Amino acid sequence: MKITGAVLETIGSPRPYAQSRPLSVAELDLAGPGPEEVLIRMEAAGICHSDLSVVNGDRPRPLPMLLGHEAAGTVVSVGAGVDDLEPGQRVVTVFLPRCEECPNCCTGGKLPCSVGTESNGAGTLPGGSIRLTRAGQPVRHHVGVSGFATHAVLNRRSVVPVGSDVPPAVAALLGCAVLTGGGAVINAGNPQEGQNIMIVGLGGVGMAALLTAVAVSSAWAEPARIIGIDANPEKLITARELGATETYSPAEAAELGIRAHLVIEAAGHPRAFETAVQATAPGGTTVTVGLPAPGALSSIEPLGITAEARTIVGSYLGSAVPARDIPVYAQMWREGRLPVEKLASSVITLDKINEAMDELADGNAIRQIVMFN
Repeated sequence: MKITGAVLETIGSPRPYAQSRPLSVAELDLAGPGPEEVLIRMEAAGICHSDLSVVNGDRPRPLPMLLGHEAAGTVVSVGAGVDDLEPGQRVVTVFLPRCEECPNCCTGGKLPCSVGTESNGAGTLPGGSIRLTRAGQPVRHHVGVSGFATHAVLNRRSVVPVGSDVPPAVAALLGCAVLTGGGAVINAGNPQEGQNIMIVGLGGVGMAALLTAVAVSSAWAEPARIIGIDANPEKLITARELGATETYSPAEAAELGIRAHLVIEAAGHPRAFETAVQATAPGGTTVTVGLPAPGALSSIEPLGITAEARTIVGSYLGSAVPARDIPVYAQMWREGRLPVEKLASSVITLDKINEAMDELADGNAIRQIVMFN
């Protein structure tokens, strides 16, 4: 079938992307779903820093590639062997499928699936298939999703069904921002009543972590201090609106000696990691969920880690098992405890994808949402 999608043609193009236009919105051919695959009509897709990291070269991928990984849509048809989904059902896409058989999949979400990681790096679906072509030439899949398109074929393990009551924009954000940020708090951080929680870096993932921290704390007898840290004053204002009890710039937090028992680093920058480690209270935990550029280095004082018995934990995709965790977040949204819709900073059309990458690179956006008809 013919589809329209945003294809990355070059990596490392000069800014502004609105002028260099590394992404072209083009017509492509999409083959039908093979065994264990699903054809999805896309409804909404979030623009995440992980997309930008491919555009700017921090995460090199084979080209040409149809980008997008945080999305939601409805099932059109299924391939052989898929007997638990039906046409019209809304699903959330997941950018790291789990084979449930490799040793990594036996860690309860701590480690990413080795099979899914391999296919993601190759730009294929699990099993090595490529369903996208343009003028007869293959176009690679972005982390098994390629959500910046009107339709997509995904492996069954790359989608999680949600109820039709969950709006497309909310459902899309559950698959990356909430899964990653929320999981960093709940799965990796495991906050205990009486502990304060700090979020360093208030982009989409950081704000999702903040919303989750507020939701978790609200069930405690005495709600925690929820502290937001970011260099952008506008994001500090938004964090307050989303429930942060205190907000500071990194310099202010350091000068005032602000510390917390659980600190989530969600900026993906070496200096943010340093800020998070320094702000972790004695006996506390630093969870780093941001993805800095390969080779980026941070400088921390090991003596402080040892003398204060602090812990540093890495968390990829929020240490999540998507099929387990996404329904939990969807239910929290239904109950009004997790207002995910507040993370959407703007709604755009697919033809504005290059401009949206500029907005994200400038640090102005929380989550821009591409809406499809």
